[in-house]
Amino acid sequence: MGHGWEGVVLKLMRGKDFTFTVTGAEQVTENYQRVRLSDGGMLARTGVHPTMWVRVWFGNAGKPHQRAYTLVDPDPVAGTFSLEFALHDGPASDWARAARLGDTVDATLQGTGFTAPEPPPGRLLVVADPASLPAVNSLLDAFPGVPATLWFETAGDGDEELPLRVDPACHEVRRVPREDAGRRLVAEVTEALPGVLAGCADPYLWIACDTVTTRALSGFARKELGIAKDRINALGYWRP
Repeated sequence: MGHGWEGVVLKLMRGKDFTFTVTGAEQVTENYQRVRLSDGGMLARTGVHPTMWVRVWFGNAGKPHQRAYTLVDPDPVAGTFSLEFALHDGPASDWARAARLGDTVDATLQGTGFTAPEPPPGRLLVVADPASLPAVNSLLDAFPGVPATLWFETAGDGDEELPLRVDPACHEVRRVPREDAGRRLVAEVTEALPGVLAGCADPYLWIACDTVTTRALSGFARKELGIAKDRINALGYWRP
């Protein structure tokens, strides 16, 4: 199957195409699936950086459908990594549920990047949900020992059990049930953030929730709290 007009655009933007092969899969929780893959030579060619992601192509009623997924535990030497899927209705989740040893899937690497904040963060402030869990873990791994406050929105059975790679000695996790289309998360973060920031040197705010929540929180941080643009990384991971 071709990749349609999106594939053409990505090619024009110097996207690099690869084919991944499934080497294993495991159901982390009822609504969360991990698929292990060999990389088709990608990592040796591109290298690795924190929160690195790739666009994966899935069939959707005979039409190409792509979604971005963060690499989990990429190993350039072995040429392997995993992808994690917050399961719901849709072609990506259908593929993940059915993935078996030897299955292949096309992917395009284009648009990913990460610039470490300078000066380094004195505290990480992270707002996330299951869709951005792999990126959160990658971010925490990139700054070992740095204190962090994490607001993690939960929506379904098993979300409390998802594998956050937190260090109890320096990471605080505040789990927030998803209510009122994310408004509860916005309210709790905006109420708590000024106090968390008090006396905090060189904070770095990383937000990756649904687009509406992400936009509301990044706007609050810039306009109401005066956090500099280069100390905020905000990206909507899905549309409600």
